[in-house]
Amino acid sequence: MRRAWPFFALIAVGALWGAGQPFAKTAVSEGYRHVGILFWQLALGALLLGAVTLARGQSLRFARGDLPLLLFVALAGTVLPGISSYTAAVHLPSGLISILLSAVPMFAFPMALLFGNDRFSWRRLIGLALGLGAVLLLVLPQASLPEPGMARWVPVALISSLFYALEGNVVGRWGMRGLDPVKLLAGASALGAGIALPLALITGQFIDPRPPWGAPDLAILAGSALHALAYAGYVAVVAAAGAVFAVQVAYLVTLFGLCWAMLFLGESYTGAIWGALLMMLAGMALVQPRPRGFLVSAGTDVKNGAERAGTGNISA
Repeated sequence: MRRAWPFFALIAVGALWGAGQPFAKTAVSEGYRHVGILFWQLALGALLLGAVTLARGQSLRFARGDLPLLLFVALAGTVLPGISSYTAAVHLPSGLISILLSAVPMFAFPMALLFGNDRFSWRRLIGLALGLGAVLLLVLPQASLPEPGMARWVPVALISSLFYALEGNVVGRWGMRGLDPVKLLAGASALGAGIALPLALITGQFIDPRPPWGAPDLAILAGSALHALAYAGYVAVVAAAGAVFAVQVAYLVTLFGLCWAMLFLGESYTGAIWGALLMMLAGMALVQPRPRGFLVSAGTDVKNGAERAGTGNISA
């Protein structure tokens, strides 16, 4: 049973993270928009992850030199991709956004070559081509999307994947200054909330937290809590079983995202969308890095795991 728990934990993490897009779709369903949602997502995430950090016996104090890293993770890991993701959620089905978010490794590979984080591989180039083919399969056929006008929002959704890939490569190249990933995410979330609050007030998108609460309010609350729990669970899996094992959560997030969207939002998809899913999953399998000398063991270092696992993103 002790050997089986990482598998069950990984499934639980994938299920929690996969619920993110259906919750995002619900959050924007009655008029709430990106900056207002982001503020509460970041603020609630900072509180929850800060509590996890303190419960682990760590301090929430940061050095002055940590500020550039915290700012970068806040912007590239949540604020900027969150704006694109919530904007796309207004116009695209939740399941489709889950598929597009799995394109992170497709962007990460060429960036890794540019940053000097990786070497060229024909296998991964084929994976990149499959990922591109999946996007084209969604955009080009007239019958692939529920409405033809949705195609122009696909590039908007892909901006999130682009920023997550950038974040992962920057963290992988320059590291996390020795910070624990959960503590880093707690600090970045707090900083991101400080950035999002004035933007929400200026744009008139601030969400009044006072009841009565509707489905969008509950979706923001639940989505923020689930993300914090999923991230903490992911770090625990990395620590126990290693990053090579934990990276497989990317497939589960995509599949659970589709399942939750069908179950709770009543979404249905065309054959082209299912074909794009299969191409994207195949592309992910080929593009995912295979770290050498990175053994799956209970002694795996969490910091290295978070920096090297999968897409490598430390998204807030």
